Amino acid sequence: MVKIEFPGLLIERLPSGQVRYRVRVEGNKRKRIRIKAVPGDPDFTEQYFAARAGIEPGNTVAPEARAIPRSINWLRFKYLAAMEDLVKNELMSPDTLKQRRSFLVRLANEYGDYSIDMPPEKLIEYRDSMASTPGAADNMVKTIRAMYVWAIERGICDLNPAATVGKINPGKGGAKPWTIEDLKKFKEAHPPGTTAHLALTLFMFTACRISDAVRLGRRNEIEIDGVRAIRWQPKKKGSAEVIIPMMPPLYRASRAANVLGETYLLTDYGKPFKSPEGLRNRMSKWCDQAGLKGLSSHGIRKATGHLLAHEGCTQYQIMTIHGHTQAKTSEVYTQGVERWRLAADAMRKLEGMDW
Repeated sequence: MVKIEFPGLLIERLPSGQVRYRVRVEGNKRKRIRIKAVPGDPDFTEQYFAARAGIEPGNTVAPEARAIPRSINWLRFKYLAAMEDLVKNELMSPDTLKQRRSFLVRLANEYGDYSIDMPPEKLIEYRDSMASTPGAADNMVKTIRAMYVWAIERGICDLNPAATVGKINPGKGGAKPWTIEDLKKFKEAHPPGTTAHLALTLFMFTACRISDAVRLGRRNEIEIDGVRAIRWQPKKKGSAEVIIPMMPPLYRASRAANVLGETYLLTDYGKPFKSPEGLRNRMSKWCDQAGLKGLSSHGIRKATGHLLAHEGCTQYQIMTIHGHTQAKTSEVYTQGVERWRLAADAMRKLEGMDW
């Protein structure tokens, strides 16, 4: 398959998190024309070449108007337009929209002209055809399920073909939790004063997600009853606000940096990371340098949860630190520990038996 190149296409991420596409006019690099279509839209290529020729795009017909009525392509365009509005109103993550758009483009390439009344058997067949990448296969089904939930709520259709389609990826428990030895190796490779050391300390003593780590800074510091604390609203939808004391190791690490900015973590250029993905890639390099391949920042969050549980923290205490709103989410850290404590307490009652 030949990869199609688009010279002069500029992909710009706005402060709001949205993506804007502009095209340099051929022969006049200073002139740039914005196009409204995105890769995967039927009129993207048309708008791109028009812009390269210096032609401003006119009022284009809505993508769904060009698709076969009540086809999967038609539904895809309507759904993505609604998701874009959610992103504009900060009710959905731009990363979620990006992922869903990618999967729906793949779906449209296979079944775009099919009726929206897609039989579950056809979807199962499609899922199984992606068995070589089971994680992607399950995320594809998840995306389709979400699209049909949206459509059913608005009376567009009656049945969700993905409602009963299960997963094919057994999973491996998600990110691997860091061990005490892993933490020591990372600190040996990245001493105090480095951004890597500050990143590790931030993740360890806040248990924040990477989507929050790129935003946290001194502006999040407050004082409660004479105690310095950090306060933030996690980006993940449905999370509770987090307010936790700022531990001395984190305070020292945040003040040891040579360059200070609006966020704790800065790039080599002294600027905040533009996206969680940028920090994720950098974290991966830091782990590789420490000989810790396969570990991620989310594994530090898990390690914090397990350590808190072993130190006697309750399920609800861990909930407040992790920003969970449902007890079952934090139960994974405390379940085994609490069962052991209960068993140990129970068996002690047998110690004095005359046997």
